[in-house]
Amino acid sequence: MASIFQRIGALSSSTTLDTKKFHLSSPRSLLERKVSFLVVRSDAAKINSGVNRIGGRAHHLVANAVATKADTSAESTASKSGHEILLYEALKEGLEEEMERDARVCVMGEDVGHYGGSYKVTKGLAPKFGDLRVLDTPIAENAFTGMGIGAAMMGLRPIIEGMNMGFLLLAFNQISNNCGMLHYTSGGQFKIPVVIRGPGGVGRQLGAEHSQRLESYFQSIPGIQMVACSTPYNAKGLMKAAIRSDNPVILFEHVLLYNLKETIPDEEYVLNLEEAEMVRPGQHVTILTYSRMRYHVMQAAKTLVNKGYDPEVIDIRSLKPFDLHTIGNSIKKTHRVLIVEECMRTGGIGASLTAAINENFQDYLDAPIVCLSSQDVPTPYAGTLEEWTVVQPPQIVAAVEQLCQ
Repeated sequence: MASIFQRIGALSSSTTLDTKKFHLSSPRSLLERKVSFLVVRSDAAKINSGVNRIGGRAHHLVANAVATKADTSAESTASKSGHEILLYEALKEGLEEEMERDARVCVMGEDVGHYGGSYKVTKGLAPKFGDLRVLDTPIAENAFTGMGIGAAMMGLRPIIEGMNMGFLLLAFNQISNNCGMLHYTSGGQFKIPVVIRGPGGVGRQLGAEHSQRLESYFQSIPGIQMVACSTPYNAKGLMKAAIRSDNPVILFEHVLLYNLKETIPDEEYVLNLEEAEMVRPGQHVTILTYSRMRYHVMQAAKTLVNKGYDPEVIDIRSLKPFDLHTIGNSIKKTHRVLIVEECMRTGGIGASLTAAINENFQDYLDAPIVCLSSQDVPTPYAGTLEEWTVVQPPQIVAAVEQLCQ
């Protein structure tokens, strides 16, 4: 393996509240929930296509992290030519562009090479860049994660793919004691510009071990940034930003969002890793969410608008650190907060976000913060039971109605 990285290095040197209260009460309502759940997925692209237009309005509270070479406004970006793309293809496009731009960028993981990755994010990269820069590894997460961190210490910019994010628990020591801490423990002598990414979240009957949400596991590690993509647009922009960052970044991708479709700009753009996205401006309540729950929230928002409520929806995107500027500005306007997450309730992102809001913006709150999270149980295999463990749109509607009483 040392000889492999020496050869890659030679190349690079030549290149410059409790959710039970909101459960539905009957099997019939469960069926109705399932229908609305599917609607969220089926029109997700339509929802997405309006996100950039909303975010592009000149509003001092909007913090849409958009950057292009010539123009940094989201409105001008949306008006330029673009191409329709799936989320997994957007991730691949961002990765491929960065590999073309910088010969130090390489990929490693199980089946990332000629198979193209478990969800085809690296499809076609091995024939183009070679087996040394798109490296198939044995089924040994602790080994290849440690190898990637070592490669980053020596000047490369590895992207480590976990075939499933749950498998990366086997590499927790490397991610915690090495990836997050080596810059500090070396007195700044080493940078760790590594990206750790892969599919996670509750899928369709993938079982408990393959339905992990590891945000809560990794958030306490010092020195690591965490971001979660939710649209093809921000997937590509966050991927490029993560690769260019000198800090170790964990990029969370949801297994049910890979086939989400959206039109993204043809021009190059890179997003800010520490900025949230204003998805829907509103006046009555701030709803903070991320990843797949963004679409459950937007489905609930349609019902809330019909009932006379005006929710403000923010995709926090940056799970560590939080964009407290965007979040704070919204709270100062609405004075009510609902957090919706797929992470577990105990020790999850919602718990950390609740603490941060109480510490910084308590005087602006007119009601206690409500947090809707997944139940603290292993995710069941049975589809109906699986759905019951995750927050659904009717629960979000009920929570907003309670908050705004």
